Amino acid sequence: MNRVVPILTVVLAIFAIWYVASFTMNRAWVMDQAARAGETPSLSEQIAGTMNQSRPVVPAPHQVAVELYDGIFDKAVTSKRSLVYHGFITLQATLWGFALGIIGGVALAILIVLSRTADLTLMPWAIISQTIPVVALAPMIVILTNALGAESLMVPKAIIAGYLSFFPVLVSMVKGLTSPDAMQLDLLRTYGATKNQVFWKLRLPASMPFFFASLKIAVAASLVGAIVGELPTGAISGLGARMLIGSQFGNPMIMWSALFAAAILAAMLIWVVGGIERVASRAMGGQSA
Repeated sequence: MNRVVPILTVVLAIFAIWYVASFTMNRAWVMDQAARAGETPSLSEQIAGTMNQSRPVVPAPHQVAVELYDGIFDKAVTSKRSLVYHGFITLQATLWGFALGIIGGVALAILIVLSRTADLTLMPWAIISQTIPVVALAPMIVILTNALGAESLMVPKAIIAGYLSFFPVLVSMVKGLTSPDAMQLDLLRTYGATKNQVFWKLRLPASMPFFFASLKIAVAASLVGAIVGELPTGAISGLGARMLIGSQFGNPMIMWSALFAAAILAAMLIWVVGGIERVASRAMGGQSA
């Protein structure tokens, strides 16, 4: 109960602000229509008019909920109007990018920790790479992959997703692999442990909490990358493409429902990563939270 009350308070506050924003942003259209008809609407009429517009500036929460329910449950999963269908397309690119991010982040972290030269050369470039806006980088990746003969739209989306997800893994793994203190390292050396044994017996197990913490960030970043990657690729499927279609046709309901579908997908992915973390923790003799 102590956890539920703060969460409900925040949720209710968000909905209250959202409804106020819907009324404020959509009121101009209601007043304009009333002025053309020579009428002066009451406050209740203004509220009703702002909460049920077909193309509102800011749709009300209940309108988004109806559109979201329709896109998830009322459409066949094979339909091009189904959010489940579009979500699965985006999920594929997200998982491929997530895998690329893990492989790249872990490999670079190991090189940086084991090699002073790699630390001095690779880490600065990894940091600099994150200063490049992904919206500027995405079209270049699309052009390069097309030039290399990668005709599938999945390839550039996966690369963009991997680009966003590798950095949190890299930073966390470097921190985790270097987390053992001098006393622990000296103890293993006293027992005659080799450099490889120190890595596998001490550094790698010590990095696991950092690794799984980074995965929760990386999987969300990968989803963002997959969605952003759908915008310049000319994709007609995926949650990002769905948002773009809603923008092009001036239908905010499509954009908002796709946005919330992406948020739900992100929450599910983070929950799955958390479950894998608990299983891995028990397998390594740890205590799950």
